[in-house]
Amino acid sequence: MKRSIRTTLCTAGALLATLCVPLQGAHADAPEPRIDLRVLMVTDGGPATGAIAAELTAAGTPYTEVDLRQSGRPVIDEDFLADTVDGRPRAKFQAVVLPNDNPFAAGSHEMTALAAYERTYGIPQVDAYTYARPEAGLEYAVLAGYAGSVDGVEARVTPAGRAGAFGYLDGAVPFEDNDPAVGESYAFLSTPVAGADFTPYVDAPIPGRAGRGSLVGEYRHDGRRELVVTFVYNQHQQQFRLLARGIVEWMTGGVHLGASRNYFAVHVDDVFAADDRWNSELNCTPGDVDCTDDDVEPDPIRMTAADVDHATAWQDDRDFTLDLAYNGAGSADHREEHDGEDALADRLLAERHRFRWINHTYTHAFLGCVQDISVVPWRCATAPGGGTAWVSREEISDEIATNRVWGTAAGLPLENGELVTGEHSGLKVTPQQPQDNPNLAPALTDNGITWLASDNSRDPQLRRVGTALTVARHPMNIFYNAGRAAEQVDEYNWIYTSRAQGGSGICEDNPATTTCLPEPLDPATGYTGHIVPLETRIALGHVVANDPRPHFIHQSNLAEERIAYPVLDAVLGTYAGLFADSTPIVNLRMKDIGTEQQRRAAWRTALADGEVTAHRTGNTVTVHAPAGVDVPATVPTGTTDATAGGSAFGTPYAGAVSGWAAGEAGTLTLTVPGTPAAPTPDAVAPPAAVAPAPDAPVPAGVTLLPRSTAAEAVRPPVPAPGS
Repeated sequence: MKRSIRTTLCTAGALLATLCVPLQGAHADAPEPRIDLRVLMVTDGGPATGAIAAELTAAGTPYTEVDLRQSGRPVIDEDFLADTVDGRPRAKFQAVVLPNDNPFAAGSHEMTALAAYERTYGIPQVDAYTYARPEAGLEYAVLAGYAGSVDGVEARVTPAGRAGAFGYLDGAVPFEDNDPAVGESYAFLSTPVAGADFTPYVDAPIPGRAGRGSLVGEYRHDGRRELVVTFVYNQHQQQFRLLARGIVEWMTGGVHLGASRNYFAVHVDDVFAADDRWNSELNCTPGDVDCTDDDVEPDPIRMTAADVDHATAWQDDRDFTLDLAYNGAGSADHREEHDGEDALADRLLAERHRFRWINHTYTHAFLGCVQDISVVPWRCATAPGGGTAWVSREEISDEIATNRVWGTAAGLPLENGELVTGEHSGLKVTPQQPQDNPNLAPALTDNGITWLASDNSRDPQLRRVGTALTVARHPMNIFYNAGRAAEQVDEYNWIYTSRAQGGSGICEDNPATTTCLPEPLDPATGYTGHIVPLETRIALGHVVANDPRPHFIHQSNLAEERIAYPVLDAVLGTYAGLFADSTPIVNLRMKDIGTEQQRRAAWRTALADGEVTAHRTGNTVTVHAPAGVDVPATVPTGTTDATAGGSAFGTPYAGAVSGWAAGEAGTLTLTVPGTPAAPTPDAVAPPAAVAPAPDAPVPAGVTLLPRSTAAEAVRPPVPAPGS
């Protein structure tokens, strides 16, 4: 059973006007063409087309990929691009992405067919990465511009870009320079050819010259529109992440399936409890199961009432809410040991409505297998009858229920379906426990748990465990056992330097997952000079990648020297300097993040199974999808839902509105302001010959560092305990 969603299209404004202008000579009585809401992605395997494809995938925007390297690929001809359905001309793609302005051989019928198709139906073309050359509307860079590295360059969105598809940015587009010894970005900076109808949207200073050169611009010619991109990038680099939304909005005219927002949530684990401190003499953490020197007592790190005051003031100043994952036994034990006093808990409970709260189990017990700590590293104990000894269903349930009762009695505003187990235990953890505790799923069901946190570094996929779906969380590399910067740096050096440098050698033993530091960090400057910038870059990369998954730290990081705040401040401050007020960070609680991921998973499955079709005809878009699958859409501001009495569709974001159309709604009619006039297919003159573009490979010496190599690989091979 399928249902239809109908959306009225085209409104006044720069984006939609380009798609809604009738072609010269169109017959008034000609049937309006049907335009399928799908992108044609023509790739040569390069990073630029791969980056745009990744952006479409993340947003949930359908596309068809044609790989020019494949011998059996489809031929791009008139029949591949268009046909007739029920007597109405059909364009099968709403936009075309090419590796460059013409990736085909001289005289190719495929490029001729594409050019005619784009002219006929008003279909935009994105040149993912091309040389500056007259065929792309620009002077050759060697004559009027520059060709070379743009590492560390600050590009700018032009007034035309801000008035159009890139208006969600404040202006600055900084290019990464993560490693001065490695070339990371290459560009052709040039100016428009005299007489060309070319509008730069993003430009940068031309080295050695007085003017600025285009990096992204629109070239109108021969009845066609091209977005000409003259720098190379991959999907992880900040400069692409900043511009990706605008590229998609430009080529779709601001009307497409899928949606994208910038998310950031921070979970603070172990609240009310204390975290054991790293010991620089032992190079381990007394109190942890893998630190076996019984002569050294654990040295706990615990927040104070003053730390709560700092957190609430920080939240107010940043307009940001932290999620506190709490262990009630931490306060109960503290009161027992201090004659009933607990100033931390008193202050947190007085300010409880200033935070969001998550059940983190009562005592933070390990809920997987029974741990045998007689060896290092620990292993799973063996049951008397053989096989793995597991923590029981009753023990797991008691940890969940007791903490819930404690939190309810304390007046915490809980969502009872949310749960973070201690160390994400109960879920699989390799190498010791390669499967979930079989008692975890029934215990979750017993307690009505619907959202269960997992560690994204080892369990990233949304999956079902009993009644719960997992919500993967990004670990921030601010250690649970550090309350001071010097402790963080000492442990960091132990993990990430070689044995010859006094380190653990973890990086040497795990070269695929952990990158060694070239030398130990300075204890005095290593935190602010290396760790903070690196963690900021990694977290900000998640934020601008349409990734709703939360990050997590620990209460110890908000105590003592409060070492988490420099990273959080840098993420939020950098973001504020890059994005316009129309594009705020979206700060969701755990259940809403889970719902977003659940919807996305269902939508991805429907797309992969070929169960979604969508097209527009004039002012109407029709989407067919399986009943019960919510549909994401991005449309212009002012769109209303006629089936809901004319209420607004979606919510505003980045100069548009976007949201999910409920799968149970049946037929949904959305009305977009404006009176469109769609192009008709009989207005086409034969296209001018299109010269093939020379290959624009990544130049020698330029390494497009993916985030996983440039930054995120700097991780322990197994997560540190204590979460």
